[in-house]
Amino acid sequence: MATLVIAEAGVNHNGDLQLARQLIEAAAEAGADVVKFQTFQADQLATTKAAKASYQQETTDKTENQQSMLKRLELSFDQHQQLISHCRNSNIEFLSTAFDDPSIDLLNQLNLKRFKIPSGEITNLPYLRRLGGLGKPLILSTGMANLGEIEAALAVLETAGTNRTEITVLHCTTEYPAPMAEVNLRAMQTIARAFDVSVGYSDHTAGIEVPIAAVAVGATVIEKHITLDQNLPGPDHKASLEPKEFAAMVRAIRNIEQALGDGIKRATAIEAANLQVVRKSLVASRAISIGELFSAVNITAKRPGTGISPMRWDELISRPSPRAFAPDELIEL
Repeated sequence: MATLVIAEAGVNHNGDLQLARQLIEAAAEAGADVVKFQTFQADQLATTKAAKASYQQETTDKTENQQSMLKRLELSFDQHQQLISHCRNSNIEFLSTAFDDPSIDLLNQLNLKRFKIPSGEITNLPYLRRLGGLGKPLILSTGMANLGEIEAALAVLETAGTNRTEITVLHCTTEYPAPMAEVNLRAMQTIARAFDVSVGYSDHTAGIEVPIAAVAVGATVIEKHITLDQNLPGPDHKASLEPKEFAAMVRAIRNIEQALGDGIKRATAIEAANLQVVRKSLVASRAISIGELFSAVNITAKRPGTGISPMRWDELISRPSPRAFAPDELIEL
């Protein structure tokens, strides 16, 4: 099954609908399957007292609170419809993360194919119940969570009506950018074993190595931020990939998918042409007379592999030669 690659446009549109359209186009051209935005009402998501994260402080106006920052990044119902239409024309799936009840209702009206639960909502019981009751495939991000919290969230979603087979759990490190030493990619495999779920990886590291590695160790979904320019103002641009680098990541993921194969160890069709060239056969190491006994003195193994396999060495030793052999001539019986 092909890895679902999600280009996280998030709030990198900076409240500009034209920039949002360009992000959709860039994601589609880079080979992503899905482009994801964020849907919220700032006054429903954060209080006026909520502080910004340190990475947000560094990349936005230090004098504003989190709610004020978010207010500038809201998308209206009409804007959602326009972006969905643009995704349809660009041949890429539209997805958005809802962060509050009105936003869940908005996205549900728009008939999204699937829903994404962000890391910050994994302990939000009423939120989980609402999404679990929608009957849609769910992607659950688990940044900052431990196994107990993941187990509890899955139980809520299942009780609400979503079968575990419809849930993909993403391992994630919630820091922008995430240090390599904090990634703990093996935790993704731990989640898969612990809960018997499909798993994926939401990446916040710099570069493309970790999401590629995640596919190699079992990720079925990869999520990565995309921006048109890392130097644009806004909270997430610096932790995002620009289009060319995002496209390189997608190409690498598709190559890894092919390289993983079916797991059956066998000689491939392309190897068959090389087999006789690089394997060896039993040959005369010097002239051998008819009737002379084969021994380590007069036979050896050399390329090509078109004659008797050296694995039959013990079968030949001490047998009389059926005819005379010249040096380097393939032994025949």
